[in-house]
Amino acid sequence: MNLKELYKSQCVKDRVSKIIFESDTKAGKAFDVVLLWAILASILVVSIESMNAVTGAWKTVFKVMEYVFTFFFTLEYLCRLWCARKPLRYALSVFGIIDLLSTLPLYLGWIFGSARYLMVIRTFRLIRVFRVFKLFSFLEEGDKLIQSLILSFRKILVFFLFVVLMTVTLGALMYMVEGDVPGSQFRDVPTSIYWAIVTMTTVGYGDIAPVTGFGRILSAIVMLLGYTIMAVPTGIVSAQFIHDRRVTKKKQPKCSECGCPLPDDAHFCPHCGKSIPIETWKEGDK
Repeated sequence: MNLKELYKSQCVKDRVSKIIFESDTKAGKAFDVVLLWAILASILVVSIESMNAVTGAWKTVFKVMEYVFTFFFTLEYLCRLWCARKPLRYALSVFGIIDLLSTLPLYLGWIFGSARYLMVIRTFRLIRVFRVFKLFSFLEEGDKLIQSLILSFRKILVFFLFVVLMTVTLGALMYMVEGDVPGSQFRDVPTSIYWAIVTMTTVGYGDIAPVTGFGRILSAIVMLLGYTIMAVPTGIVSAQFIHDRRVTKKKQPKCSECGCPLPDDAHFCPHCGKSIPIETWKEGDK
């Protein structure tokens, strides 16, 4: 079989697809484990190579290793596109976009220099560890948290706008108090707003500080306000999360083999392929 026939062979595509996209077989799980270790190793190589202490021949060694890892991930991405039944669907999926972004930085580095250090985005590919070791319950909890964040978005947005208005007001007020004081660092309103943001978020760089008594009192009030408002977004999301838990009375069935949540009309687990007991089927499916 020549290369052209091999490229078009559906049988070969199916075998490669089973190894790359599935982790239920020994070959598939072994591939995913090797891939995870390669991701970790590539991130470690990029991190070490960026250190000033690494010079001379060692820097060249680490750069060569970066090229090797990038070639491996590029080949893997192309194989996924080749053997995927719906290549466009995979390319536009979350995993497909992450896979693509993890291969581009080194190539972009040829043009933009330090852009190659964006290769640390490969850490997102470690999400596959949940699929490899069948930790689907963690993904389910993460999905519920994301849904709570989406449903709470409007409330958080209103709260964020309120905080923005508060920081602008407090920054302008501090400028009124400290702006004309000799030696004060509150030289203008934008600088004062920057101080208000840093103080209210409890970051406290200390690069700007009031010098008058009234300014220090106002600063203390802003600090206390910061501690008060920081808990509000967490409370909003937590309340939404608890509400969703109470509303969802019917618990979604899970696969007894891998713990993956099952669709309502599933006769087989979409992840491990285990047969679903007939009592979990919908009435119309029996």
